[in-house]
Amino acid sequence: MGWWGQGRRGRSAADASPAATPAPTTGSARGVAALWSDGLGRIGTRSLQVLALTAVVVVVGYVLTRLTLVVIPVLIALVLASAIHPLVSWLRRHRLPSMLATWAALLLVVVVLAGVLWAVVRAVVDQWDELVDQAVDGFAELQDSLTALPVQISQDQIEEARTAVTDFLTSSSFGASAAAGVSATANFLTGFVLMLVVLFFFLKDGPRIWEFLLRPFEGEHYARARRVGDRTVSTLGGYVRGTAIVAAVDAVGIGVGLLVVGVPLAIPLAVLVFLLAFIPLVGATLAGVLAALVTLVANGWVDALIVVAIVVVVNQLEGDLLQPVVMGRSLRLHPLVILVALTIGTVVAGITGAVLAVPVAASIWGAVQVWNGEHEPARPARQKRPETVAGR
Repeated sequence: MGWWGQGRRGRSAADASPAATPAPTTGSARGVAALWSDGLGRIGTRSLQVLALTAVVVVVGYVLTRLTLVVIPVLIALVLASAIHPLVSWLRRHRLPSMLATWAALLLVVVVLAGVLWAVVRAVVDQWDELVDQAVDGFAELQDSLTALPVQISQDQIEEARTAVTDFLTSSSFGASAAAGVSATANFLTGFVLMLVVLFFFLKDGPRIWEFLLRPFEGEHYARARRVGDRTVSTLGGYVRGTAIVAAVDAVGIGVGLLVVGVPLAIPLAVLVFLLAFIPLVGATLAGVLAALVTLVANGWVDALIVVAIVVVVNQLEGDLLQPVVMGRSLRLHPLVILVALTIGTVVAGITGAVLAVPVAASIWGAVQVWNGEHEPARPARQKRPETVAGR
C-alpha cells in the first residue's frame, strides 16, 4: 500500500487515539470543581455576581448624576408626554395632522402654565403693599412675644441678630450665593428649553422613537420590551393625570377656604398647594403649614386654626374618597416604598427628584408586573417590521 493509504491509516489511528477522546479530569480540576460546587461555593459565586451587578449600577448611577442637566429634562419630558399623549391621539383621530396636533397640545400646555404664572404674579403684585405692612406688624408682635418669654431676650440681642442678618446680606458670601443662584437659574433655563424640545419630539414621534429603540430585539424579547414600554407609558401618564386631578381638587378646596377666611395671597397659596401635591406624604403637610403660617401672620391665630382645620378636612376627603377612585389600585404603592423613593430622589436630584421619584417607582413596579406577561397578554412575535419604521 502506498503512502496515501498509510496516511489514511495514520490519521484513523490518530483519530482513534486517546487524544481524540475527552481527557480525563485531573485531580486539581476535580478539586476546583468540588470547591465551587458545594453550598459555600455557590454563595461565593452569587456574591461575585451581585458585586459585579452592583458595580455596574453604581457606575451608571454616577454617570446619570453627572448628567442631570440632560437626564432630568428628558425624564420630565417623558412624564409629560405620557400624560399629554391621549390629547394628541384624540386630535389625530379627529383628522388633525400629526404636526398640527402636536403643536396644539404643546401650546395648550404652555398657555395653561403661563396663565397660572400670570395669576400668581398678579396676586403678589396687587397685595405686595398689604403684605409688607402685615409683615412689619407681625415682626413687631414677634418682638413683643419674645420679650414676654420666661427666658428674657433683651432688645440689644434682637438688634444684634438683625445686624447679623444685615451683614450677611451685604457680605461677600451672600454675593457668592447670589452668583450661584444666577448659575442655577441659567441651568434651569437651559434644562427647560431642552425639556420643551424633547417633549415636542416625544409627542410627535414617540411611537417611532420607541420602535427604533426596539430594533435589536426579536421574538419574545421584542414582545417583552413592548409590554414593558406600554406599561411604563400608561403608568406614568395615569399617575400624572390622576395626581393632577387630586392636586386640582386640593387647590380649589383649600383656595376657596382661604378666600372665605380672608387670607392674603389665597391664589398663590392655592397654586402652591397644587404644586406640592405632586410630592406624596409630605407635600400636603408642607402646603398646610405654609398656609397656616401666612394666616397666622396676617389674620391671627384664630383664623390660622380655621385654615388648619380646612386643610385637614380637604386632605382627608381627598385621601379617603377621591384618590382611590382616580388613581386606582394599580398605581398605588406602599407608603414605605414611597418614603424610600422620595428619600433617594431627594438625595439624587433635590426637589425635582422628589417629584419624579414616585412616578418612576410606580412605572418600575408596573414593568415588573408585566415582565413575564401574567397581567397583560403578550403581543405576538413580529415577523416583519412595519415598513414606515424600517424605512426610516
